[in-house]
Amino acid sequence: MELFKEDINYQKLIQLNTSTKNTNYTPRGRPRYTNQQINNPMGEFTINKEKVLQALSTVEEPDLKKDLVTLGMVRDIEVGVNQVSFTVVLTTPACPLKELIRSRCVAAIHSHFSSDIDVTVNLIADVTSTRSGAVLIPGVKNVIAIASGKGGVGKSTVTANLAMALHRSGAKVGIIDADISGPSIPVMFGAEDMQPTITPKDGKNYINPIRQYGIKLISIGFLTPPDSAVVWRGPMASQALKQFFGDTDWGDLDYLLIDLPPGTSDIHLTLVQTVPVTGAVIVTTPQKVAIADANKGLAMFRQPQINVPILGVIENMAYFTPAELPDSKYYIFGQGGGRKLAERYEVPFLGQIPLVQSIREAGDEGRPAVMTTETVAGDAFRAAAEALAQQVAIRNAKVEKTKVVEMRL
Repeated sequence: MELFKEDINYQKLIQLNTSTKNTNYTPRGRPRYTNQQINNPMGEFTINKEKVLQALSTVEEPDLKKDLVTLGMVRDIEVGVNQVSFTVVLTTPACPLKELIRSRCVAAIHSHFSSDIDVTVNLIADVTSTRSGAVLIPGVKNVIAIASGKGGVGKSTVTANLAMALHRSGAKVGIIDADISGPSIPVMFGAEDMQPTITPKDGKNYINPIRQYGIKLISIGFLTPPDSAVVWRGPMASQALKQFFGDTDWGDLDYLLIDLPPGTSDIHLTLVQTVPVTGAVIVTTPQKVAIADANKGLAMFRQPQINVPILGVIENMAYFTPAELPDSKYYIFGQGGGRKLAERYEVPFLGQIPLVQSIREAGDEGRPAVMTTETVAGDAFRAAAEALAQQVAIRNAKVEKTKVVEMRL
C-alpha cells in the first residue's frame, strides 16, 4: 500500500514538471512564461532598447529644454527580465540636477511599462565644450575668466574654492594666476615654495604646472622669489600670460579658471586676444563702491568687439555669520548688491558667499575652505560651483563659440 502511494505521488510530480500552466520553470530550471506574461510589457519579449528610448524621449533635460534622447545623453541600454539599466551622460559632474534627472528617468520607465520594473540609472559626465579643434591648449574644454572691477573683493579666494569644488565633483581643473604683480594662488594652495619643472616636447620646452590637491596651477609666484616685487610694464605682463597658455603643458582639462587682476587692463585684453574664452564670472561684494566697479568689469566683456558671455555674478562677503551663531546673518557691507547687479544686466546670480573666519583661516593655511566638509562656507562654494558648471553647459548648448578678439588700430 505504501508503495502504491509513492507511485501516485511520483506521477503527480511528473505532471507538475511537465505542465506549462502549473509551474514557473522548465525541467531544465529555466523561467517559463505564460501567454499573459509574453503579451505584458513587463515580459522580456516586449521590453526592448527601442521602447526604452521611446520612454526616455519624454524626459526633458531641465536646463537645455530638450529630451535626453535627442541630446544624445542616453547610452548602454540593457534589458533583462523585469529589469532595465542604462547610462545618462551629464554635461558636467557638478550637475546640481542629477538626482532630478535620475528620478524622471525612473518615472518614465515605470509610466511606459510597469511600476514593478527594476530601473538602474548610471550617471556619468562628459563636460561640454565649444573649443574643439583649438590650436592653443587643445585639451582644455572651457576657459573661464574670474574677474572683478575692484580689488579686495576676495576674487582669488573665490577662484581657489570654485576650482576645488569643481575638482571634488569629478572634473579636471586648472588655474592660471593672471595677476602678475600680485599673485595670490600659491598662498591659497600652500604652494609658495614649489617650482615648476620643464619637459621637452616636440622640440620645445614646456612648463609643467604645479599640481596641488589634484588641481593644476601656474603663477608668476612660482617663478620669482617670494619677497621680490614684479615691477613690469603692461607688455611684459601680457607676454607672461601668453606663455602661461602657450608654453605650459596643461594636458586635458574640463575647466581652466583665469584669476584676473582687478580692473580692466592689458591682461584682460591679452586674455581675450589669446584664447577663446567660454565665459566670465564677476565677483563683487554688496557695497555700492564695489558694485560700481563691477559694472565696469561686466561691461568690458560685453563690448561688441570682445563679446564674452557672462556666466554669472557671485556676491562675496555677502553677510557675516559668527561660528557660534551659524543661523545668524549680519549684513556688514550692505545687502543684495550682487543680486541687483545680476538682475540689472539679466545674467545668472550664482550665489552668495558668507564672511566667516574659517574662509580666512583656510586661505592662510593654504587649504581652500571647501575642503572642509559640512561648513556654511563649504556649502556656499559648492553651490556656487554647481551653478557655474550648470551655466557653462547651458552656454555651450545655446550660445555660439567665442572667438579670439582681433584688435585693429
